[in-house]
Amino acid sequence: MDKAYLDFVALYRTHKADSFFITRAKVTLDYTVVGENFNLDELTGLRSEKTIHLAGPKSKRLYREPLRLVEYYADEKEIELVFLINNFEVTALEIARLYRNRWQIEVFFKWIKQNLTIKKLWGHSENAVNLHVWVVICTYLTVAYVTHQLRSPLSI
Repeated sequence: MDKAYLDFVALYRTHKADSFFITRAKVTLDYTVVGENFNLDELTGLRSEKTIHLAGPKSKRLYREPLRLVEYYADEKEIELVFLINNFEVTALEIARLYRNRWQIEVFFKWIKQNLTIKKLWGHSENAVNLHVWVVICTYLTVAYVTHQLRSPLSI
């Protein structure tokens, strides 16, 4: 989840369903540190790993379990990312890598929205949507291949 969707009711429901989440923490997040891991290799980009309890009146009521707060510096974008996680079994570095993989999925969907024209879906079942998207991707790639082979100056 991205920080725009920081919904503690949904996060708690995810936690109670024995699933885990990784979301970006807002800079205004109010919390109390109850533990900290000082054994981090900063060369990996990790800056801190803390166990926290939410301290805001509403967030504390909606999510009562402990959480992890991982700070990671992404060199390629020169930005510090702060993750909020309910999983205490994976390493902090794995969390940063999982988030990066999730971001690649976001970039793929952004590419689909920008490059593939899907004005109306053929159907709304999972199978119909999958079929429609795959047909559009295959068509796009076929046109891109023909455009490349013909050395056409026209855009796809």
